[in-house]
Amino acid sequence: MISYEVTAFGEPLVRTERETPVPTGDQVLVRIEAAGVCHSDLHIWHGEYDLGNGKKLSMADRGMKLPLTMGHEIAGEVIAVGPDAKGVEVGKKYVVFPWHGCGQCKVCKRGDENLCLAGKSMGVYQPGGYADHVLVSHAYYLVDIGDMPPERAAPYACSGLTTYSAIKKIDPQVFKDEKIVLFGAGGLGLMAILLMKAMGGAGVVVVEPDASKHEAALKAGADTVIDPKSPTFLADVKAAAGGAVWAIIDCVGSSQTVQAGIDLLTKGGHLVQIGLFGGHVDLPTPTHAIRALTYQGTYVGNLRDLQELIQLVKDKNLSPVPTTCMHFSKAFTALLALEQGKAVGRLVLTPEGEAA
Repeated sequence: MISYEVTAFGEPLVRTERETPVPTGDQVLVRIEAAGVCHSDLHIWHGEYDLGNGKKLSMADRGMKLPLTMGHEIAGEVIAVGPDAKGVEVGKKYVVFPWHGCGQCKVCKRGDENLCLAGKSMGVYQPGGYADHVLVSHAYYLVDIGDMPPERAAPYACSGLTTYSAIKKIDPQVFKDEKIVLFGAGGLGLMAILLMKAMGGAGVVVVEPDASKHEAALKAGADTVIDPKSPTFLADVKAAAGGAVWAIIDCVGSSQTVQAGIDLLTKGGHLVQIGLFGGHVDLPTPTHAIRALTYQGTYVGNLRDLQELIQLVKDKNLSPVPTTCMHFSKAFTALLALEQGKAVGRLVLTPEGEAA
């Protein structure tokens, strides 16, 4: 088995070869056919998140150990199962739910493993998808993708799941009545646009400074795209949203986007933050209550959400996000392209194509 590992934070990934694991108990061995390269992989690779005001959140302090095979957007074929594994078939293709918890606490037993305080997420605390095989700890973490191409299915494990879970947090009546403001038209943003259209939303107003991404946002179904560098930015967004901004999904999560979102919201408005870009904001406590604002973070989603999402994609025949496939050996090249803002849509590693 070949994997591409982080052996030192911020350094090039290292190609490693070892014995292919053999599943035991409830475990399942998946031959990986697609592994998405996610923006959060950049934070994992650097080993930290920016908390603003010069503060950092260390991944090592949170229990992440090196060497690490990153990659949490995984789809492929089951090629072997442990003797106790049930509900999956050798030869079938699945997307992997990577957000594992301890499996024993009240949170996990409620089905919210993604919120477990002793999380064991694949590609973070256990080996992930930047490899040709991966061992999944239990068969129930696999979701059948049918005949969906793996390179299309893989991003639903994070990009799709995260945006789907965020959309579900918006009041359903607001979602049907009001245009949603969306910060960011990268891979997450484009996924959010497609899902909001498929889920019957009233419309999407996208805020994106990179002009090269505007066309992709409009093609995905955005009503309009607004450049935040415009001197009339706030007024333009409010006008495009119908006069008042009731709900915002922030796929960036920087000091600037969160502050702009809070400033834009009408009384009773709701901001859901997905993005992990980093930064810090100050919120005046009296006006937060007087304006009855909701500022909510969301972290990926649970297994039920992923199952619902895959069914929605099948039922609606959802168009895929623009995707660039690269050979697994180019994992580090893909990371750098993402860091430099050169990616439109999603970057996905596959065993096909020219190796590095």
